[in-house]
Amino acid sequence: MPTVQTNGITLEYEILGADNATPLLLIMGLGMQMIGWPEGFCAKLVDAGFRVIRFDNRDVGLSTKLDHLGSPNVPLEFIKFMIRLPLKAPYLIDDMARDAAGLLDQLGISGAHVVGASMGGMIAQNLAAHFPEKVLSLTSIMSSTGRRSLPGPTSKARRALLTPPAKRGDIDGAIARMKSVFTAIGSPGFIETDATLDDLCARHVRRSYYPPGSARQLIAIAASGDRTKTVRRITARTLVVHGKDDPLVPVAAGIDTAREIPHAKLCVIDGMGHDLPTGLHQRLVDEIAGHCIKSPPSSN
Repeated sequence: MPTVQTNGITLEYEILGADNATPLLLIMGLGMQMIGWPEGFCAKLVDAGFRVIRFDNRDVGLSTKLDHLGSPNVPLEFIKFMIRLPLKAPYLIDDMARDAAGLLDQLGISGAHVVGASMGGMIAQNLAAHFPEKVLSLTSIMSSTGRRSLPGPTSKARRALLTPPAKRGDIDGAIARMKSVFTAIGSPGFIETDATLDDLCARHVRRSYYPPGSARQLIAIAASGDRTKTVRRITARTLVVHGKDDPLVPVAAGIDTAREIPHAKLCVIDGMGHDLPTGLHQRLVDEIAGHCIKSPPSSN
């Protein structure tokens, strides 16, 4: 796949759809590679008339791994976060938003519809706030403003997320851990088959398995803190999508996000957890496409 150089790093990306179609940038979440946007979901977006751009965030997939920044002590940083001490963060959500802005610049795209999921929603929010001219519309899925008073994950979801990674070279162990996380945070109303989960996790691990990057991204989220003042600056037409049954980022976070972004539309989906299940692909594409149609057209 092609790459671009921006913001001092290399980003691996892929473009799907016709060159003259409306650009739509997909930004994935914590520790997830671009292939976390399911093939079927992307194909439906292409069929809806979009030129779909997905990429690996820094520290994940085939983009630059920031080894020189070291591996954070996650338990220690978690304690510091809980007692409101400053965190030692290798980078912040703002840096990742600049990565996304730089990718669009390097591709010669002056403006795109932007869709972010989970941490990717945070990145997309900051991109829209700091680079409003680049964002034709914003769709924030299962994400948050980072407000400290919001409810946190269920104990089951937190345990799954904080389970230590498999040892280096233990491919089967890494696949099993990833599957356990998806099982813990997935959609109770749209449960994926074992075969689907096995395939997704195996493709992720075999393409790139890099736990230190996920740890640095996790600290970036925590260190970025409450971003409410930032999201209030968003001027792009915004759709906030959240699962009513999300155990990792409870629906209160989506409600809060929609309340803080001026004129945002909130879409709460019954039975949806913290994933993009096959059974919801068409619903999500319909919501996104309908939202984009109401937004300013692209000049690309």
